[in-house]
Amino acid sequence: MTNPSAPTQDPTPAAPRWLDEVEGERALDWVRERNAATETELGGPHLAHLEARLREVLDSPDRIPFVSVRGEWAFNFWTDGEHPRGLWRRQLLDSYLEGGEEWDVLVDVDALSAAEGRSWVWHGATVLYPDRDRALIDLSEGGSDADTTREFDLGTRSWVEDGFIRPAAKGSMSWIDRDSVWVMTDVGEGSTSTSGYPLQARLLRRGGSLDAAPSVISGEPQDLAVGAHHDHTPGFERSWAEVAHDFHHSTTYLLRGDPSEGEDILVPQALDVPSSAEVGAWREWLFVSLREDWEQEGRTWPGGSLLAFELEEFLAGGRHAHPLLVPDGHTFLETFTLTRHHMVMTLLSDVRSRLRVATPPAGRKGEASGGSGTPSTRAGGGASDTWTICDLDLGDTDVPALATVSAGAVAPLEDDRLWLTVSGFTTPTTLFLLDLDEGGRITSSRAVRHAPALFDASGVEVSQHFATSTDGTQVPYFQVGRPGGNPTAPTLLYGYGGFEVSLLPHYAPGVGRALLEQGGTYVVANIRGGGEYGPAWHRAALRQNRHRAYQDFAAVARDLVARGVTTPSRLGIQGGSNGGMLTGNMLVRDPELFGAVVIQVPLLDMRRYHTLLAGASWMSEYGDPDDPEQWEWLQDYSPFHLWDPARAYPPVLLTTSTRDDRVHPAHARTMAWRMVEGRADVLYFENIEGGHAGAADNAQRAHVQALVWEFLWRRLGN
Repeated sequence: MTNPSAPTQDPTPAAPRWLDEVEGERALDWVRERNAATETELGGPHLAHLEARLREVLDSPDRIPFVSVRGEWAFNFWTDGEHPRGLWRRQLLDSYLEGGEEWDVLVDVDALSAAEGRSWVWHGATVLYPDRDRALIDLSEGGSDADTTREFDLGTRSWVEDGFIRPAAKGSMSWIDRDSVWVMTDVGEGSTSTSGYPLQARLLRRGGSLDAAPSVISGEPQDLAVGAHHDHTPGFERSWAEVAHDFHHSTTYLLRGDPSEGEDILVPQALDVPSSAEVGAWREWLFVSLREDWEQEGRTWPGGSLLAFELEEFLAGGRHAHPLLVPDGHTFLETFTLTRHHMVMTLLSDVRSRLRVATPPAGRKGEASGGSGTPSTRAGGGASDTWTICDLDLGDTDVPALATVSAGAVAPLEDDRLWLTVSGFTTPTTLFLLDLDEGGRITSSRAVRHAPALFDASGVEVSQHFATSTDGTQVPYFQVGRPGGNPTAPTLLYGYGGFEVSLLPHYAPGVGRALLEQGGTYVVANIRGGGEYGPAWHRAALRQNRHRAYQDFAAVARDLVARGVTTPSRLGIQGGSNGGMLTGNMLVRDPELFGAVVIQVPLLDMRRYHTLLAGASWMSEYGDPDDPEQWEWLQDYSPFHLWDPARAYPPVLLTTSTRDDRVHPAHARTMAWRMVEGRADVLYFENIEGGHAGAADNAQRAHVQALVWEFLWRRLGN
C-alpha cells in the first residue's frame, strides 16, 4: 500500500557518507557538536533535578534483587551508585528467602574495568551443572552486542588459567560438561552471516584450539545464525542445534551422540516441524509452538497453538499431538516455564495476563528408566493418555486487575517451586514463592520480596481502552493518569509494534516521577506487529502490511483526542529501535497529530538498512529493498526518504549510541543531518557508550532519560 500523502522523493536523499563511519573523527566531531547543542538547549537546574530523581530510582537500594537459583545458591547481578557497572554476587537461597542481604561478591565489574583499563559491561554468566564451581562469564566493551566469554572459578574468585575463552564477537559459549563447551563465534572468513552472527556451532574440548574444534553443524551463507546447547536433565542428557534461516524461520536438530562421553561426531536429526514454529524439549516431550496453521493427521492446528508430542515417537514418524493450548481469538500464549513435573503457561487474554498449568499423563512425568538414559514412555495400569490442564488458582495472592503476572521455575530439574512476579503501572513489583503439588495446585504461597513505592501514585488510575483502526480492527491501549485524562498537561504515547513483542503493564517509577506526579498521562498502545494477540497479530503488520501498525498507532492518538484525554499540541510519542522506526513514521505520515516526537536507536533509512550492521537479519520482518517490487512498499515507510523539508513537523528529539552494533547509528545521524540542514526543530543526542540499550550504566541511563523528559515538558508543557 502506498501512502497517498507521501511526496515523491529522490530514492537517495543527500547525507554525507562519513556519518556512517561509527568512530570516524569527522563523524564524532559532528556528534559532539550536536550533543553540545542539545545539552545547551535542555540544560539547567530543572534537568539536573530531574536527572537526580531518575538516578535515585535506578540506584534504589530497596529494589528487588532478582536471582537465579543454582543448587543451594541464589545468584544476582546488582548495580547501584557505588557500583555502576555492577557486582555479580550470591547468597544461600534459604537466607535470600528470609530477606537476607549478606551477599558474597564474586565479580566486581567496576574493579575489573579499572584493573584492565577497559569499559566492561556485564552480559551474563552460566554456572556449570552439576558441580556449580565454575562459570562462563560474558563481558562487553561499552555495551555492544559483541562480547567475550571467560571461564571463572567460583571457589578462588579468579579467572581460570588457560581456561575456556571466546574472543570478542557476536556469539556465545555454553557448557556441555566440565571439559567441553559449545562455541558459536567468528572464526574467520565464511563463519558469520551478513548480519555478523555465527554460522557454525563448534565442539571445543579443554586444552583444544578453537580453530581446530570440529564444526558439528553449519548454516548456509544466506542464513541468519547457528546455535547449540546441551540439555543437562538427568536421564535425558542430549544436545540440540538450531539454524536460524531468518528472524522467523529455523530448523531444529537433535544431535545424535553424546558429546559429554567424548564423542566428537554427532549426527544431526532435523525435526519435521514448520520452519516458522518454535520448538523445545522437556524430558521425553517435544513442544511445538505454532506461528502458522499446521495440518496433522487430518486436523488443522491454528497458529498460536501449543502442542506436545512424545519425542521418540515423533522422531520415528508418529504425529499424535497433545494440544496444550488452542487460541480462541482473545487468549494467546505469551510464554511458559517448566518445573520438575509441570508446564506453567503465561497467557494473555485481551492483554490481561493469567496462568495455566499443564501436567503430563499420570505415570509419564519424565521419569528416566533404569538409569539407561531412555525415558519410560508408557504408563501401566490404564493410566490416562491426556495432559491435565487447568487455570492456576492464585487464591489470596493480591493481583490487581490490570497488572502483569509472570511465573518462572525456581529449580526446574529438582522441584515444583515457582517464582511469581506481580507488577503494574502503579503497583510496585512483588516477588512470591509458590509450591505446587503433583496435580499442579498451590500448596503454599508467600511474598518473598517487595519493591518500594518510588513515586506518588495518589489520584492515578489505570484503565484499558480500544481504538478503531482504519480497517475496523479494535486496538487495545492502556491509559495511566488522572481519571479521564488531563488535557492541560502532557500525554506521552508509547509503542513498538514489531517482532511479536508484547507491551504489558509494569511498574515504571521513572515515568511516575517525570510525568504522572506532575499530572501528565502515560499511554501504551498494543498495536499490530506485536504479540498481544498471538502470531496473527504480528503477521498482520509484516512487510507490505507494516502500514497497519502505523494506522493503529494513529487511531490510538485520535481516540485519545476524541475522548478528551489530550490535544495534539499536548500529545508526545516515544519509541525505540523498531519503535523508533514507528515514531519516525508517525512524524512523516501524521505530523498534525502530535506536539513532540522522540525517536530512539531507530531504523529510518529503509533503502540501506539491510547493509548496516545486523540489518540483514530483519528482512523477514520488513522486506528486501534490493528487490524492486519490495522497495515499492518499503519506501512507503522509510522516514529518511519521506521527510520533506517543505512540510511542517512537530519538534523532534533523536537519540542513539555510538556503541550500538545492532542498529547502526547512521540511521539517526543521517536523519538528524537532513533535518538540521532543512532547519527543522530537531535535537540530537548520541551516547558514546551503551550499545543498543543506549546507555552502559545508570548514570548514563538517567541522563538520557532526563533529556527525553525535559524535551517533552518544554515542547508539550507550555
